[in-house]
Amino acid sequence: MQTLASPTVKRYPQSNVHPLKIVVIGDSIVYGFGDFEGGGWVERLRRNWMMPDSPGHVIYNLGVRGDGVLQVSQRLEQEFRNRGELRNRVPDAIALSVGVNDAARLGRTSGRYFTDFGVFQQEISQLLDRAKQLCPVYFVGMVPVDESKMPFLDCFYYNHEDQYRYKEATRLACEARNIPYLDIFDLWIERGTDWCREQMCADGLHPNSSGYQALLKDVLNWQPITQLANSSLITA
Repeated sequence: MQTLASPTVKRYPQSNVHPLKIVVIGDSIVYGFGDFEGGGWVERLRRNWMMPDSPGHVIYNLGVRGDGVLQVSQRLEQEFRNRGELRNRVPDAIALSVGVNDAARLGRTSGRYFTDFGVFQQEISQLLDRAKQLCPVYFVGMVPVDESKMPFLDCFYYNHEDQYRYKEATRLACEARNIPYLDIFDLWIERGTDWCREQMCADGLHPNSSGYQALLKDVLNWQPITQLANSSLITA
């Protein structure tokens, strides 16, 4: 069993810390489908930040299975506005993670995309622009599927070539807007096919518990998240 190293988070007396409110919006990987042990990387991070010696940052998991960029865009602002907790307050940051469903081909390996690539480029740009108007934004990229297990649900065909095309469009859109982007796809591909397959459920699309643990470790080792986690407002 893998052991997760403690994140680099400053330790403060709880009376002096104003915890951050962070919303994570996306698809089934945000929701944590497939992780019967820890509930996914967002839930694992939420529990980690609830430890007695942590600043106590609050995380809202707003992942919905099957969502693509259009669905996330439609619910972005309402989800954000409804989770400020305190009167006249809104969340401090948004983490987005979406795109893998958009890259699926329907019905056959050469079928049309769930979201046409041109439409996806427009929609992801608009989503990022709208999110940036609300608060600081972070983007966690998609995991590579297990191509040998396709199709998913006998009708959705995923492959690495299409995934790479959609994730690159997202990465470049984030780069143009100075939005931190965590390239999970490239990180995992570099670790090898066998390693990647060991992190995936039998459906080939969702990480298993080991995969979500690895994903959480990648998130915690990401400098933008480390800086965010350490940015609690400290009172005198």
